[in-house]
Amino acid sequence: MTAAHQQHRKKIFAATLLVAAAAIWAFAYGTREKAFNWSVFASAVVGLDGRWLATSLVCAYGTYVVRALRWAVLIRPLRPKASLWNLLSATIIGYSAAMALGRAAEMVRPYLIAVKEDVPFSSQVAAWVVERLYDVLIALAVFGFALSQVRKSGVVLGPTLSWALEVGGTVIGAGAAGCLAILIAMRYSSHRIQGWIPGALGFLAEHHLAKVQKVVEGFLDGVRCTKSQAATVRLIAYTVVEWLLIAACYACVLKAFGNAVRFAPIDVLILMGFVSFGSLVQLPAVGGGAQVTAVLVLTEIFGVPIEVATGLGLLLWLVSFVAILPVGVLLAVHEGLTWARIREAEEGTLA
Repeated sequence: MTAAHQQHRKKIFAATLLVAAAAIWAFAYGTREKAFNWSVFASAVVGLDGRWLATSLVCAYGTYVVRALRWAVLIRPLRPKASLWNLLSATIIGYSAAMALGRAAEMVRPYLIAVKEDVPFSSQVAAWVVERLYDVLIALAVFGFALSQVRKSGVVLGPTLSWALEVGGTVIGAGAAGCLAILIAMRYSSHRIQGWIPGALGFLAEHHLAKVQKVVEGFLDGVRCTKSQAATVRLIAYTVVEWLLIAACYACVLKAFGNAVRFAPIDVLILMGFVSFGSLVQLPAVGGGAQVTAVLVLTEIFGVPIEVATGLGLLLWLVSFVAILPVGVLLAVHEGLTWARIREAEEGTLA
């Protein structure tokens, strides 16, 4: 890593700390009128039902199996018989790296799959893009449903969630349109893109142009599955199953709090929709938006006491994001990987 790169990372880390500190201060300032009762918080956490908590972990871990199965569909044009274990271990290690190191480590997973299955890295970046597009579309749909239900309920919202409702409608429309446009372009215009590159980049030296074409060809190989109707159906099915498991995970965490909170299935979807939107703000090893959003929604929409809402927000974050970290570390050790090597892989993919 160059000195300039190290300095850049330090600046990003410092900015991250400032954002986290600002978020914590804003949250504390907004709730200072009513003192936080630590005994109520402790009672809610200590009284958790272990059976529902264990079930929520099973659902959370199940999402990684479904993601590996979905990736098998994405990689099938290049590897018809890809190892499910390779895909699963790379998925778990990749998500663990992203949890520990931040969004930049998202590329660790496609990198590990490319190495394990001996396919071009660019093709797996393309697979990652396709996967993200499907996830974003479902997340936007769930968030849109949450917005519609909250507006119908006539709940009087605070300024923070009122702003989220206003911005959310625009985000849903623009995001969904953008995702669909990219998927359509991948399905119907890939050959045009490949043929357009030599003319557009003809000013490059021959060896540089050859490298660009190789990367583009690998990327287009990675999106080849989008041209198959059967593959598209499987991708949609796996994505729906993944989000059903996420919803079940949320429901189990809520059940673990017993009589402290009582949520109907539609309430679970509303909470999940807002938290999915908030999780776009992900800070390394801290999380960020997901916890704060969960607490705001629970208190302002559902009237849950701040102490219980804080416990719920933290537990949802731990189960949904942090719980995979120990498994990822164990798998990395089993495969002879170290966090230093994973960080090197992260930096290598961004170079």
